[in-house]
Amino acid sequence: MGTLMQNPQTATDVQSPDGHDARTMRSVLETGGLWTVDTEAPAYQQLRPFNQPDGARYSQLPEADQASAAYWETDGFPVHKGLSTHLAGIKEHPDPVAAHVMAVCSGYAYSGAETVSMIMARMGLEKNHCRLVSATVDAMFICSRAFLIQSSDGKVVILCYRGTEPTNLANGLTDVDVEPERINYQFEDPCASVHAGFYRNVRATRHEVMEALRRAVAGRSVRKPVEGESGEMPGKLEALYITGHSLGGAMASMMAVMLRHEKKYAAVAELLKGVYTFGQPMIGDPSFARACENDREFSGKIIRYVHGDDVIPHFPPVTAGPYEHFGREYRYRISHLQQSVAGWLRYLGSSYQPPTGAWRETDTYTSQMSSFLGFALGATTLAARKSQILRALPVVYSLEDHLPAHYIGALTPGRVSDEFGD
Repeated sequence: MGTLMQNPQTATDVQSPDGHDARTMRSVLETGGLWTVDTEAPAYQQLRPFNQPDGARYSQLPEADQASAAYWETDGFPVHKGLSTHLAGIKEHPDPVAAHVMAVCSGYAYSGAETVSMIMARMGLEKNHCRLVSATVDAMFICSRAFLIQSSDGKVVILCYRGTEPTNLANGLTDVDVEPERINYQFEDPCASVHAGFYRNVRATRHEVMEALRRAVAGRSVRKPVEGESGEMPGKLEALYITGHSLGGAMASMMAVMLRHEKKYAAVAELLKGVYTFGQPMIGDPSFARACENDREFSGKIIRYVHGDDVIPHFPPVTAGPYEHFGREYRYRISHLQQSVAGWLRYLGSSYQPPTGAWRETDTYTSQMSSFLGFALGATTLAARKSQILRALPVVYSLEDHLPAHYIGALTPGRVSDEFGD
């Protein structure tokens, strides 16, 4: 069931058959405001209605037992079996399964709650509980979307922030709103500052996000309880992951900083396992980044992935003021020679095999571009790389490399075909 909320006191069932709530949803989206959507992912049986297990033993089971996940799991489905147990038990990051799961979640966060919930069920979190918290204030450049995906056993929660939406002007302006803002935490330099737009967007939905996490810590569903439901989960929160792509990655890192430095969030902060971001821009000035970097226990949990020549990790540009990255950076590189040969072979009619690269941790973080002109240069790759000849040419900045599908593809384990598990 979905729930639309214009303010914390007014909730409306989105699925009303008379169409009234659809009009309400359109009204909220047009005028802005705070709203939430709650949903529960389908069981494996519902995701594969034509894949009924064979065997007399199965047919003799009671109907309730026939829905058991054990009878519906096959080779490749779900994508990662025992995913909740795996995520809760990881001791060292980055973890290839966690990286793949977070990349998929970040990519599908550009859709709605039901899609995110469904795809995470296919990844291995059957019957997960999902809550979308959204806030929009166009005049303040606020367009904040946060998904909380909770495993059915209650032990794992993934907090995923949606990235920049190309069709949403306000969301785009958030990235341009680079005026630095002092952050209210005691860092090494009391004048340390952060990107105002990113900071504002995290705070716009933070109270609803933290309320959901408070319920998870207490062993209840991240979804807001409705009349007649206890909301109790089989277990309490043991592992929290925060993730996002692009602007979503910036918000994920900012939220992690807030958890680390606000004492009231200590019960949640101690459960933070890892922060996985993809194509993330910089979020703070050198003083802020240095303070985060020097907190080794914290910075070791920040895993940033940069695919190829992705332009967004170079943001904001130098003309907006000094900014720096922090955490652990992994870059995906494809040999230019390999890429050129593959492009020319396809152009000449030969069988095309996409060039592959490798992720490598680097001590030299992605630096700022000199001006916003670099973004315009990177945007040309969206069209240029549709041509095999132009694809073979080297580029400095690429918006094509920023697409979430590239991050998902490069982080998909070799034994996995795709995120659907078909």
